[in-house]
Amino acid sequence: MDKKVKALSDEFSFQQISCGNLEVELNATYVFLDKKQTGKFLFAKDPSLWKKDPEQIKEISQRLDWLTLPDHFTKNVEMLSAFALKIKEEGYKYAVLLGMGGSSLCSEVARATFGTTKNYLQLFVLDNTDPAAILELENKIDIDKTLFIVASKSGNTEETLSFFHYFYNQLVKKNKNKPGNNFVAITDAGTPLVKAAEKYKFRKIFVNPSDLGGRYSVLSDFGLVPMALMGIDINAFLFSAKQMEISCDNVPAEINPGISLGVVLGICQKHGRDKVTFILSSSINSFGYWVEQLLAESTGKEGRGLIPVNGELPGVPEVYGKDRIFIHMYLSSDSNSADEKKIKALEKAGHPIVRIKVADKIALGGEYYRWEIAAAIAGIVIGINPFDQPNVEESKKNTNQLLEDWSRQGYFKKDPPLLENSTISIYAGKKSEQLLADHHDSAGDLVNCFISGAKPNDYIALLPYFLMTDHRTEILQTWRNNMRDELKTATTLLNGPRYLHSTGQLHKGGPDTGLYIILIGDDEKELTIPEKKFGFAVLHKAQALGDFRSLDNKGRRVIRIHLGKDIDAGLDKLIRSVKDASEYFQQ
Repeated sequence: MDKKVKALSDEFSFQQISCGNLEVELNATYVFLDKKQTGKFLFAKDPSLWKKDPEQIKEISQRLDWLTLPDHFTKNVEMLSAFALKIKEEGYKYAVLLGMGGSSLCSEVARATFGTTKNYLQLFVLDNTDPAAILELENKIDIDKTLFIVASKSGNTEETLSFFHYFYNQLVKKNKNKPGNNFVAITDAGTPLVKAAEKYKFRKIFVNPSDLGGRYSVLSDFGLVPMALMGIDINAFLFSAKQMEISCDNVPAEINPGISLGVVLGICQKHGRDKVTFILSSSINSFGYWVEQLLAESTGKEGRGLIPVNGELPGVPEVYGKDRIFIHMYLSSDSNSADEKKIKALEKAGHPIVRIKVADKIALGGEYYRWEIAAAIAGIVIGINPFDQPNVEESKKNTNQLLEDWSRQGYFKKDPPLLENSTISIYAGKKSEQLLADHHDSAGDLVNCFISGAKPNDYIALLPYFLMTDHRTEILQTWRNNMRDELKTATTLLNGPRYLHSTGQLHKGGPDTGLYIILIGDDEKELTIPEKKFGFAVLHKAQALGDFRSLDNKGRRVIRIHLGKDIDAGLDKLIRSVKDASEYFQQ
């Protein structure tokens, strides 16, 4: 198999691409993009690279400032570092990022990858409306010594504002003097969050550049403020991003680390290899959460898109269909021999492979930039606008309608389940009801019938709406890997409601190749949301029901499984039933 090696002009990263029989088309695309001066026009922020319609050109032109963020925010390093030092010296011990989607996932990566520098703040991320998740967080922090970062580009994100009002109220209950001092806001200019921050006397408002989307904001205040509070060297982080920018600007496509990666992704998508499967070494494993939402929300529209597959254990070639491209990102300091052995077998079997060697953790600054370039270029190759999210609002609208109904009635209207026993109830969308019309003896029988309907190039998405403990994660990971091995079908595991603000765009706007399994329980506790008629348990359930309705309205194949009040018992029972009804499930 032919190989082409693309290396950065600096010491920060190394990229190798192996695409077998797609090499000829890749090379032709590189030549075509260079002839059209795509790289030049990209860095000139020319919106016509993606769409020619005047309205879309105007919209895209307001989403391209991410290209110059490394320069813009290098000027702010001293201010951000001084702010973090002041917070530390005042005795704060914890920082809690309240946000959703791109506003939260960059902080989740930072938290998991870097940890906390000695004497700086320990970071937590709250992007789950499950009361159990909120209570778990409260038990880990001293609220008096916590700085809450309220992060929302639009400034009107329902979940983020609800989190703010809840914790502000908790401080008021404790008779905290000047409770607004425990809050900072990150948002665009003139948003409702700016007004709320002024009203409640927040310590500081970080006004972010408005000409970029949330998923492209990691190198702005959304990513840098939490990192600074953790004691991360944000100057080195931005320097890495700047080095990647230099390596992508005015460099031929074939040896351009961002553009060449985007071309590979786009060409693979056109050839049906749209399952972008990440194999990440241990030190940077959490990077998959961020890049997953970037690719899904950026490309999943107009019936097309890249389906990121994060967290599947690497398997032997026989368990994969011809819809895969594999991305191996690794630090040489990690133990990667087992992964590399499997990757070589996949390469030999003809699967496209991209290897990206990352110099060290701080070089993730450059990787964020590389993948943003790649997503933008993939959009050009695929023929979509990577900067909008036309279907994200659908679930929000359905959720709001359900909340209005609940506020009037005090309950959610229930449709009859397809199957019900003492613990588990299963509901099906209209398309799935037709597929599952036959009688089913058990929950496992029905679920196995549903997933066995997966066709070549389909994928199965497990969508749990509850706090993901280690036990629950292990169960669902085992299930997804067994489905992959038996059906040769890609699987994803995405926690709700987090994914609604990112990967949810792919589910509704992307190709109709997904089978969606929503898993919910009955929240045992309710937490009041100040200034709302409903609490977090009601909001949480409405989000799951709203997403189910959105998928159903789109004609997607979806089922919803209610596990009852004891989620662990319900999940264990469901998996036992699936195992009993199948020949392949291995515990």
